[in-house]
Formats: sequence, structure tokens, C-alpha cells
Amino acid sequence: MILNIDWKNFFIGEENWEFMLEIAIRTFIMYFIILIGLRLLGKRGVRQLSVFELVVIISLGSAAGDPMFYKEIGLLVPVIIFFIIVGAYRLTTYLTAKNEKLDDLIEGKCVYLIKDGRFNTEEFKKEALAQDEFFAEMRQQSISHLGQVETAILETSGTLSIYFYPDEKVRHGLPILPALFADKTKTPSPDQHYACAFCGNVDHVETKAPLKCGICGHDEWVIAIDNYRVK
Repeated sequence: MILNIDWKNFFIGEENWEFMLEIAIRTFIMYFIILIGLRLLGKRGVRQLSVFELVVIISLGSAAGDPMFYKEIGLLVPVIIFFIIVGAYRLTTYLTAKNEKLDDLIEGKCVYLIKDGRFNTEEFKKEALAQDEFFAEMRQQSISHLGQVETAILETSGTLSIYFYPDEKVRHGLPILPALFADKTKTPSPDQHYACAFCGNVDHVETKAPLKCGICGHDEWVIAIDNYRVK
């Protein structure tokens, strides 16, 4: 069986080769318009993206896409859209710099996820951040347990800022290594430090008996460790 393929239609559809050249020129022009737009956004818009800045970048990309291959759309249309988006962005950043409440509304606030080597559970549960994902990000910074961490802050850009205890102040903490964290118990053994698997609170257990956390009320425990962070 011989396939009867219209190769011209297969590659360029119903358009002609002249329009292919026009697409190349349109794409080349839009490429430089995008570069100019990003430059006008300022260095902050390129270096790190908040939710608001991400919306702006997506809007610029959407405005740039259609004129590249739709002949019905002239190039002046996306140029106007670009200037409106960039102007709105610059106005918003100016207003947020002048008004802290507006800045918090648009950009959000940084969140303290760990304080004094223990989860800030009230703040942690507000964020769409899985515990496994959070642990994985900390392990990438050579953290093996929460007793090494004084403070962990989730920034408005989504990055995680971590402040460590010096070695001489490292305390017993909840291990975040998968094998150790998975070894949970509801009846801790006596004369050992145990960390609450939910909030990271550490207790020195005196007798073997079921135990509830005095901070969060949960009853699953993991043997706490106090080794130094590998630097």
C-alpha cells in the first residue's frame, strides 16, 4: 500500500512558503520585544519570581505567542499589550513599596516553618508544602535532624532560608533521614531522647509507657539524634 501524502500540507498546512518567512521575521521581532519587556521589569523580576511576577511573565508570553504565527494579528497589538503589562507591573511595585498591607496582599508574607529546632505547626499547615518535600529540601543542605536548625523561613519567592545552630549549641532533634524517621513508636524506651514525629518536640523519656507530646498532643515518637551537620 502506497501512502498518498501531500508533503507540502504535511509540513506547512494551508499556508504558503512566503508566510513561513513572515513567521520567522515575526518571531525574531517578538524575541527582542520580550527581551526589552523583561529588561523593563527590572532585575528583581528576572532573578526571582513571586506569584505576582509569575503572572506577569505568563502574560507577556501569551501576548508574544499569537502574533508569531497568526497573520491576522499585527505586531502593534502585542507591543501595546507589553507596555500596558510592564506599566501595570511598575505601578504595582511602586505602590507595594509604599504600602506594606498592599505588599502583603499581593506578594504574601514569609513564613517561619521551624523555630528553635521545632516545627511551627500552625504556620506549616497553612502552606501547600508536603513534609517529605520539605525534608528533601533540608537534606540537600546537609541537615540530618531539626536540632541543627534554629530557624527555617519560607520566603515569598518560594525559596527556603535556613539558619543553623553553631556546633556547640546543636541539640537533640527529630531526624529527617528517611530510615530513621520511619522508625516510629508510641511506646518510647526509657532513658533516651525522643522527638515527636509531628512537631519535633524533644523529650527525655524516663519510663517505658505510651506518651503524648506536650506541645501538639500527638503520640508517635522517633529516637532523637544530636550529631553535627556535615559542612
